[in-house]
Amino acid sequence: MPTPTKGARLGGGPAHERHMLANLAASLFTHKSIKTTETRAKRLRPVAERLITFAKKGDLHARRRVLATIGDKSVVHELFTEIAPQVALREGGYTRITKLGFRKGDNASMVQMELVLEPLTPKVKKASASKAAKPAAEEPVAEAAPADVAEEATAPADAADVVDEADAK
Repeated sequence: MPTPTKGARLGGGPAHERHMLANLAASLFTHKSIKTTETRAKRLRPVAERLITFAKKGDLHARRRVLATIGDKSVVHELFTEIAPQVALREGGYTRITKLGFRKGDNASMVQMELVLEPLTPKVKKASASKAAKPAAEEPVAEAAPADVAEEATAPADAADVVDEADAK
């Protein structure tokens, strides 16, 4: 868990906050989506994402570290067997927070926190594609020998290619 902030800890001491975040994380992994206050969701996000990162490793040590935070074995099993394979290709950003409005009783800002389980489509790197295209475009632009120019001038289709190459320069 990241270093906790100083001062008030969500209405209780540090132990209460640790247990509350563990319970929120267990609920998030069980239901895939929870409705909570914005402050709790912002405090939960790094904890939940760290637990998912442990689950992606999948080894015994990672399972025991998650079990140290979340005591329920069934939730940990679900995290390792169902959630981790779905986010295996994702390099972070496993949770999504959507604002819902304000609670009626105390006007607290409410949010919907959910796991991002949609399949990830890998992005195509445009920089490498453009670098590969530039040398290919430069290769056809070569100086022709005088004998080649005479042969190209005789064929009408080849003459159009010569004009296009001249315009490209």
